[in-house]
Amino acid sequence: MKVLIFGLGNFGSSLAFQLTEMGHEVTAIDKNPDKVELIKDKVTHSVSLDGTNLVALRNLPLKDTDVAVVAIGENEGASLMTTANLKTLGVKRVISRSLSNTHETVLEAMGIQEILHPELQAAERLAKKLNLKTAIESFDLDQNHSVVELHLPPSFVGKTVQEVDLRKNFNLNIVTIVRKRTKKNLLGINKVIYVSEGVVKPDTIFEEGDILVVFGTNPEIKKLADAHEVGREGGY
Repeated sequence: MKVLIFGLGNFGSSLAFQLTEMGHEVTAIDKNPDKVELIKDKVTHSVSLDGTNLVALRNLPLKDTDVAVVAIGENEGASLMTTANLKTLGVKRVISRSLSNTHETVLEAMGIQEILHPELQAAERLAKKLNLKTAIESFDLDQNHSVVELHLPPSFVGKTVQEVDLRKNFNLNIVTIVRKRTKKNLLGINKVIYVSEGVVKPDTIFEEGDILVVFGTNPEIKKLADAHEVGREGGY
C-alpha cells in the first residue's frame, strides 16, 4: 500500500514508522524541514512540503496513492486546507485527524468519512485499562462490545477451557490465548516472546501467566476482570 502522511508530530511520525515496518511504501510530509530530516531514514520517502499549497501538492504521486492521512495536530486551518486540496486533486481515500468538534463538523461537510481522534481514543483506552485493572489492551467494536486482553484469573490455572466455560459463566467468547515463551536470539540469549495459541480447544488447559483474549459486552468483560481480583484474594 502506498501511503502519504501529512504532519510529522508524535502521532504522524509514529504512524509513519509503524506502516513502514509493516512493509508499506510511506511518504512522510511536513512543511518543517527539521521534522522531515529526523524521520528520513525511518520511512520510504520524506518530503518537506506545505500541504496547503495546491501547486506544491501536484508534485506528489497522488494518482498512485492508496490513502492520504492528514495527521496535522496543531493548526486546524492547515489541516482543513490540506484535506480540501487532496479531495480537489482526486486522492482515492483521505483520512483526516479531528482537532475539535467544529473541525470534525467541517470535515464531515467536506465528505470525509474517516476521521481520526487519537487523543480521545487514547484516553478511552486508558480509562478502560484503569477501570478493568487486569486489562492489557482493548479494541472497541462498538459502544457495547469489545475485544480485550486480560490477565488470566488465578482460579483458572490448571483448568480446561471447558471446565471454566466462559460462555456459560460470563457470556463471553474466547478469541485466543496468548502465552509467554522463551526463544534464543541470534546471540544465543534467551528472549521472552508472546505467542497466540490460535483456535482454542475445549481441552486446552490454562497455564499461569496466560493472557486471555475475549469478546463480549463491556459489562460482562468487567465481571471477568473483577473475577481476577477476587481470585487473587482466594475467591471465585
